[in-house]
Amino acid sequence: MEAITTDFLVGGRTLALETGKMARQANGSVVVRYGDTVVLVTVVASREPRENADFFPLTVDVEERLYAVGKIPGGYIKREGRPSESAILAARLTDRPIRPLFPEGLRNDVHVVVSILSVDYDHSPEICGMIGASAALSISDIPFDGPIGAVQVGYVDGAFVINPTAEQDKASDLKLMIAGTYDAILMIEAGANIVPESVMLDAILFGHEEIRRIIEEIRHFQDIVNRPKAEYPLILPSAELMAATRELGWDKLLEAMHNSDKQQRGENIAQTNTELKQILLERFPEEEAMISVTLKKVLKEVVRYAIIHDGIRPDGRELDEIRPISIEVGVLPRVHGTGLFTRGQTQALTAMTLGPLSDQQMLDGIGVEESRRYLHHYNFPPFATGESGPMRGPNRRAIGHGALAGRALEPVIPSEEEFPYTLRLVSDILESNGSSSMASVCGSTLALMDGGVPIKAPVAGIAMGLVKNDEGVAVLTDIQGLEDALGDMDFKVAGTREGITAIQMDIKIHGLDREVLETALQQARKARLQILDMIEAIIPEPRKDLSLHAPRILTMQIDPEKIREVIGPGGKMINKIIENTRIGDKKVDIDIQDDGTIYIAAINQDVARRVQKMIEDLTRSPEVGEVFEGRVTRLMNFGAFVEILPGKEGLVHISQLSYNRVSKVEDVVAVGDPLKVKVIEIDSVGRINLSHKDTQPIPEGYDPSKSRSSQERSPHERTHEHSSHERSAPRRSGPHNPTRRDSAK
Repeated sequence: MEAITTDFLVGGRTLALETGKMARQANGSVVVRYGDTVVLVTVVASREPRENADFFPLTVDVEERLYAVGKIPGGYIKREGRPSESAILAARLTDRPIRPLFPEGLRNDVHVVVSILSVDYDHSPEICGMIGASAALSISDIPFDGPIGAVQVGYVDGAFVINPTAEQDKASDLKLMIAGTYDAILMIEAGANIVPESVMLDAILFGHEEIRRIIEEIRHFQDIVNRPKAEYPLILPSAELMAATRELGWDKLLEAMHNSDKQQRGENIAQTNTELKQILLERFPEEEAMISVTLKKVLKEVVRYAIIHDGIRPDGRELDEIRPISIEVGVLPRVHGTGLFTRGQTQALTAMTLGPLSDQQMLDGIGVEESRRYLHHYNFPPFATGESGPMRGPNRRAIGHGALAGRALEPVIPSEEEFPYTLRLVSDILESNGSSSMASVCGSTLALMDGGVPIKAPVAGIAMGLVKNDEGVAVLTDIQGLEDALGDMDFKVAGTREGITAIQMDIKIHGLDREVLETALQQARKARLQILDMIEAIIPEPRKDLSLHAPRILTMQIDPEKIREVIGPGGKMINKIIENTRIGDKKVDIDIQDDGTIYIAAINQDVARRVQKMIEDLTRSPEVGEVFEGRVTRLMNFGAFVEILPGKEGLVHISQLSYNRVSKVEDVVAVGDPLKVKVIEIDSVGRINLSHKDTQPIPEGYDPSKSRSSQERSPHERTHEHSSHERSAPRRSGPHNPTRRDSAK
């Protein structure tokens, strides 16, 4: 097949689709070019369905190649390893809108691979990946009820922007990723700078108009390729099995599902399913693998019917009612800030840790961001649902939930200038019965406020649900696990009193219209305000002081030219400061920026002030007339060298040691002695001459004509002194070292 190409405008810039040139053995392959961003998307389906599978085995992988941004991978191995967090989040973005568009009963493995080959930061590879996946599935022989379109919507200076450039993205109050079919929205992922619900709704609908134009172009591309769809087996229960399951199980499942306790409800449903399986297996032995599927389908129908027809939720709540909430702060005594948030049978414990800016995470990826000072991590152990299982690293779901909670709080985190700390929040889910990611948002707000972080406003989150059948639609507030599993939507909304900070929406049906979205947003706002009232009743504002166990960070500014004096040769000076201020195993952390800003992180404020004084002494220049408490470092026959500031020495000539005549320097001072001195001269090359006698009271009857003066010295002695003083100069570090500057020239 020859290469087939089409191009069209997206956000006013040309996007091109090409097939037939690369990866031709895949079921579908499309290269997307948007600016200098190039993404290859392939889709492959297995030849046979997976045996005994009761789910659709779809996998989406995003492969980042660092050559795409002209980087060589860091570390020892120097090649890409496991997917980065950004790649996992991008894979989830692609997976969620396409998953509900495959036919029910498809059990063939489908693998979508998005390979990012070239990136320019003005054209999003995530958007290219979603459009490419839609196009590749559409032109393949795999059954797919698409295409879909995808865009990013920004909000810059009060106007919506499709696929903003990197510069526009920085100025935008909104980063909204949206995907959908021609008729409805399928997926929303948004971070926002406290944006009102009305603006968010308008942004979604604005983006959907562009999505429709993209879909028309993909359909045109599909017509050009003109590849027919293949016949894939759909593994579905027979109509007779479905009818028998409804007849036998409807009333029993309806009764089993009504219980406010998740564990008891689960046991009731499991016991009912066991009884029904035995009966159905006797009548339909040839459909043994389908019996579990039919029981789940009938339970889904029962839950929907009870909610829509009777207005009854499984735990007896009203449609817009929140489960009982419990809030605690300061739960862990040695932690910098903690919050325990419990909503029904969902519980999140968030712990906050503060650290110096040097603790921020360095990123080795294809994105613009190179480091991150605010981290949010989410853990979901198996005991949270009363199960046993292996404890491994975070899976895709945990990474996605952590990113969502982090995005929800990011707009209220103080800037580096206001609060020069690295912040890490860890949300451990201790119980789960739905909406754990939004519980972690609430728990994180509590931890930040308990830790004394001056956040701009508290943030709360709520998960909305949707059930839909032929009789109507119901929007549910604060969905629990059963409603999430059997419902049609998981719509998470987080924000402050003033507006939205984050949204994540997953749809299991073919999409939502404006009316349902508007209802969900308004119900979510009402619930959010209720939760914020409860949070502020416990802790109205951030604590005035940080935890006693949190580091104290002091900020100071020096001349950038003097940074080398603070560091010293081979780090000698900065290491000396760190060692001299150590308390037990607690060391200070000194972070020096290129602009001369220095962040000092210490165990307490007194230690931080000591370090500040040391750095000030290192970087300041003495002036004539200043008096210092110095230390004798070397003795010569003509005088003593005294360190008056770290790394800065001056000469006290023998004639300046005392008002009395001094025959030998050793008669007055020894190496290591403290000596009070006064600066009497700084010559043209920066050498410092000091006097000890000028710091002492003049003796009674003192006759200056009888004291030894520099004029009495022989020419030979003066030459020897001059050369010795010059030889000492290289021992001084920094720009005050004239010998070093001369040699550099």
